[in-house]
Amino acid sequence: MDPLWQSRIQQTRRQFFGKASAGIGAAALANLLVPGAQASLGNDAVRSLRPHFAPKAKRVIYLFQSGAPAQHDLFDHKPLMQDRFDEDLPESIRMGQRLTTMTSGQARFPVAPSKYKFNLHGKNGQEISEALPHIAGVADDICIIRSMHTEAINHDPGMTFFQTGHQQPGRPSMGSWITYGLGSENRDLPGFVVLISLGSAQRPSQALFSRLWGTGFLPSEHQGVAFRDVGDPVLYLSNPKGVNRSSRRQMLDALARLNHEQLERTGDPEVNARIAASELAYRMQMSVPELTDLKDESDETFQLYGENARKPGTFAANCLLARRLAERGTRFIQLYHRGWDQHGDLPRDLPLQCGDVDQASAALITDLKRRGMLDDTLVVWGGEFGRTIYCQGALSRQNYGRDHHPRCFSIFMAGGGIQGGITHGTTDDYGYNVVDKPVHVHDLNATILHCLGMNHERLTYRHQGRDFRLTDVHGKVVHDILS
Repeated sequence: MDPLWQSRIQQTRRQFFGKASAGIGAAALANLLVPGAQASLGNDAVRSLRPHFAPKAKRVIYLFQSGAPAQHDLFDHKPLMQDRFDEDLPESIRMGQRLTTMTSGQARFPVAPSKYKFNLHGKNGQEISEALPHIAGVADDICIIRSMHTEAINHDPGMTFFQTGHQQPGRPSMGSWITYGLGSENRDLPGFVVLISLGSAQRPSQALFSRLWGTGFLPSEHQGVAFRDVGDPVLYLSNPKGVNRSSRRQMLDALARLNHEQLERTGDPEVNARIAASELAYRMQMSVPELTDLKDESDETFQLYGENARKPGTFAANCLLARRLAERGTRFIQLYHRGWDQHGDLPRDLPLQCGDVDQASAALITDLKRRGMLDDTLVVWGGEFGRTIYCQGALSRQNYGRDHHPRCFSIFMAGGGIQGGITHGTTDDYGYNVVDKPVHVHDLNATILHCLGMNHERLTYRHQGRDFRLTDVHGKVVHDILS
């Protein structure tokens, strides 16, 4: 296809008016020379990046447990279920609620009590399972929310809902919204970084899609950058053979001139994003190797996180890397830990998953706290929904599985404006329905933005004639958990 003809037909109405508006060249130049300045044609030529009010948190580390951890076995103790072992779940509790096709055809829904013991921890007596002894050790720093709920009942829409505020693909991810609103504190590293860990009970069928950290309709410079554990931490970070840093600089300068000409012709903001991405990639050739080189970390730090922190790609190593990113000003750090989808053999697989994340999650909170960073770093831990109190498949005292359950589940938060040592919300005796202080996905996302000093109703982007936001037209800040 003729590239000149292709360029002409790509002139859209938005690009036409963008080109006609003043300051396109200045906007592009500002994006390269002034940290935090960003061009966004049609959404203010150069936006002033500042919070709406004084923030408690400067950054977020989101520890997403992909597959949905079983709340009954970890954070939501239901002791009365021990006496109801193998009894049918009462219809008065279920109330005809939606089930997945994996259990909707079961003849019975037998109650499966947790085989794990719960104990009281911290000054306020947080009830936490024996499966998470290290997280129990930081009970005074975490806020457990037991009353989370969502409409999504399957993994992909569930994760998409949490990460983008909508069950269907196409919306910007939370990290993209936050970097769009606040920018980054370090011009040499991405404002939004993604770290993926394989769980010890990994299910190959549970895929993660890059759109979970994509920008949707926001400018593409706000997309998450996924780090790798093999080879270059970021794809194509190293120069090819025969290309040194000086020649790379000359190539980028020549490419920038061509891109600026394209920007002046079309007014397409994505050209500006391309220029910014090339410049960031050049700077990352110096900043990323220093970031990922852990030789300056002490043996005591590795003991804190666990020996797996020495193995790239493990959850422990990624938690340590998250702390290093936070120290260097990365705004949003997204960790994914896969393998929590325990439809069967939960007592076999749950300890494996907890073994991956328990020590490292607690270590991250402890490490941030001792470095004086927990007060302005918000840590979020949780999955896309919960799991049923009834058993999927065969049931015994020592073995059971749990299906997906969106009606109520548990997450925890720490630091960055959140009260530690408290539990928010209550579920019924079966852990099947929320009975007090419900927290919806939109409420959680509104609260995260609030901790960052952002009014979720004001963080908007106009697209196709409508102002979009992370919380859509919903969401209430959960003030009861704020410090």
